[in-house]
Amino acid sequence: MTGRILQFVAPSLWLGLILGISLIEAPLKFQAPGITIPLGLGIGRLVFGAMNIAEAVIAVVLIAALWRSGRSKLQQWLACGVVVVLAIKALVVRPIMQATTDAVIAGTSSGGSSLHLFYIAADGILIVLLIWFLVATAKRLQLTPRTEAT
Repeated sequence: MTGRILQFVAPSLWLGLILGISLIEAPLKFQAPGITIPLGLGIGRLVFGAMNIAEAVIAVVLIAALWRSGRSKLQQWLACGVVVVLAIKALVVRPIMQATTDAVIAGTSSGGSSLHLFYIAADGILIVLLIWFLVATAKRLQLTPRTEAT
């Protein structure tokens, strides 16, 4: 039963993390008084690094829950999709963006890169996949017969 609960809780937490950090914190930090672009980028680097670690932990929990408690083919495909998108986001896009932010923080570039659009797109894809996963999981939980304790 714990595995089935985690199949719903883990992607819910992940979705909340993305919505809270990517859609709320990231844009708002640059509106705070006294925040310069280099300072905001430095904060963003720390926050998104921690976020990627948290996402990886949640992905491991989700995969373990699917492995332990069974899964539908759709859940398997969606879980693979979120893991692949996370890997691309954390291992490809983020390191490329880090080189750009290094230059801005060092004062050798004014920024203006559109690389962050790839990160935003990855988060958008994750949001869609996680919602789809949650809907599929809710339907599966609804269809699974309950066993009554006697």
